[in-house]
Amino acid sequence: MAQHNIHLTGFLYSHYDPRVKRIPSGIAPVIAIQKGAPNGLYRQVYQSYRKAIVDGSLRAGQRVPSTRVLARELGISRMPVLSAYAQLSAEGYFEGRVGSGTIVSRSLPERAAIVQPAAGRSKKILGERRRVSKRCLSLSIPEGFHRARGLGPFAVSQIAFEHFPLAVWNSLVTRHARNVHAQSLDYGDPMGLKDLRGAIAAYLRTARGVRCEAQQIMIVSGSQQGLEITARVLLDPGDQIWMEEPGYRYARSIFACSGCRVVPVRVDAEGLNIADGARKCSAARAALVTPSHQYPLGVTMSASRRLQLLDWAESSGSWIIEDDYDSEYRYEGMPITSLQGLDRNSRVVYIGTFSKVLFPSLRLGYVVVPEDLVGRFLAARFALDIGPATFHQAVVADFIGEGHFARHIRRMRLVYAERRSALIESLRRQLGSIVEITGAQAGMHLSAVLGGISDAELGARGASENLWLVPLSPFYMSKAVRHGFVLGFGSTSVQEIPAAVHRLHTLLKSKSQLKQLSC
Repeated sequence: MAQHNIHLTGFLYSHYDPRVKRIPSGIAPVIAIQKGAPNGLYRQVYQSYRKAIVDGSLRAGQRVPSTRVLARELGISRMPVLSAYAQLSAEGYFEGRVGSGTIVSRSLPERAAIVQPAAGRSKKILGERRRVSKRCLSLSIPEGFHRARGLGPFAVSQIAFEHFPLAVWNSLVTRHARNVHAQSLDYGDPMGLKDLRGAIAAYLRTARGVRCEAQQIMIVSGSQQGLEITARVLLDPGDQIWMEEPGYRYARSIFACSGCRVVPVRVDAEGLNIADGARKCSAARAALVTPSHQYPLGVTMSASRRLQLLDWAESSGSWIIEDDYDSEYRYEGMPITSLQGLDRNSRVVYIGTFSKVLFPSLRLGYVVVPEDLVGRFLAARFALDIGPATFHQAVVADFIGEGHFARHIRRMRLVYAERRSALIESLRRQLGSIVEITGAQAGMHLSAVLGGISDAELGARGASENLWLVPLSPFYMSKAVRHGFVLGFGSTSVQEIPAAVHRLHTLLKSKSQLKQLSC
């Protein structure tokens, strides 16, 4: 018996015919056609579609290929395909839409109940010992992560989207989209686009006091990937690393994946307490710090602490990872230069991102690598994902090179300064002495420390009222935690802030919580 198996996965594209109205391609399930089989070609097509819809592979509203296209792809006559489609339509699995072809019926339930898998199978799978790595078992999505990601008052890491120069950005994107050439379709440089790296190096030297050249810049998918690559290069399983307490909690997962042990080091008004770190673990392999605007408390590391940290790194042969995530925005005094700029022994790896100064979904950041480690970082990057996508790198390079970046930062510094002042004034006027405000000198967030509350519980209640309150307590690893909220002001207008603070005040007063508050 002759057998002809055709496997179709994903989209089917029809041949272009200018005389025929174009209907978007559709999705077909994997179909094995066996010519000469007793059930016939019509039944094989019908059963393949019916099974895919019932088991959820095809969902309500998804478009399927036209009968002509499917017949051509299967190498069979169109007649059995027409018969199968007619039967599926008659039974309610398909519906036709004028001008849009045939789709899986929208009236179907989320999962059809005609054919169910064997009842014992799912129980058997759940009962098996399904082993994963110990590193994976140590990971979890931080509690409240999804609650804190909405757009609304106090959302952290959100920009003033309405002030982004979309017309300029769209013009640059269009320019590059219209000038795609064959060479640009190939893999790019694993370190990143040369023009962008040069533009970033020039900016960092002048604006942040970073000592670097273009060949030291590695383009990454945001600061999180920068931390991941850095950990792969610098840290071995079992190594200890200092982290600020409280500190950037998403970095903990990276170090857990590297098999490292995090040593929480206390943060005070001068930043990371070097003496506390040396007392707990003087031989730590590295330290992760946010010296320009500590996350989440927002304090700036003093000059004395910076020099102490550099001395520790030199004497112990350790590394410093500087996460400089939003230092472009400073509202009191002159901008603080980078810690890396003070380093004379190449012990600092500097990480920056465009998520705050441009927009989060861009997913573009950079690492300034010590010259003698460039080859090591390149090898680690190649093993991770070969290299970054190139299109938006070219757009950002032009955005910087043509002066749009510098103008945008100057404008946004004024916008965020106004919003920051409005938030501080509203907090002090409405909450008074019950709130301690920290970290308001720079960045796009501040911390409101409040005693006598359960910040996680109130954060969950706030989300239901469109108040995106990030609890402060989960940023601590030890039991000696402070409660309060990390309040973003980047995406909240001056006009919205007083009413949002009033809602926060009302939330705090509920269930007599306000009577217990103290700083």
